[in-house]
Amino acid sequence: MANKIVRIILIIVVFIIFFEVGLISSYTIVTAEPPNVPGLVDMQIEKITSIFSPEKVNDVLVKDPTPINISNKKDVALQLEELSKVDGVNIDSLNVSTYDDTDNENLTVTIEALGYASPNSTSGQIIISQDPSYKLIAQGNAAYRGTGLMVDTNTMVITSVLKLY
Repeated sequence: MANKIVRIILIIVVFIIFFEVGLISSYTIVTAEPPNVPGLVDMQIEKITSIFSPEKVNDVLVKDPTPINISNKKDVALQLEELSKVDGVNIDSLNVSTYDDTDNENLTVTIEALGYASPNSTSGQIIISQDPSYKLIAQGNAAYRGTGLMVDTNTMVITSVLKLY
């Protein structure tokens, strides 16, 4: 029984040594400089301990966003249109969600909507399409006001504009 434990520990030690030698040699090849061995070991220890830190537990747990209803959909759509430089935003496709606790007074929200480009003109003909051209994703802050939950349009930032084909 003791021999098996010693063999397992020996295999683990050999694996760690092999990994470290490979890391040091690849660092030397990539940077063409002598490796900073204590710095590399400290970086590995820091990365491993950060995985198990209590602050990171919430980041590891994946939770679904909570859809929320807002009172100022028109203002949000107009701001999305202005920020993303599209010709129109479909208010019916506007989805607002948050990962924050909805009991909080201030929320960080993710806004998704479909955007439209200007009509295409081909050889003198104007073709108007009802199909959206873009998917817009933005983030902003929302707060409860007298009429309900409202997104502060001054805090909105476009995070992504995806072209739909």
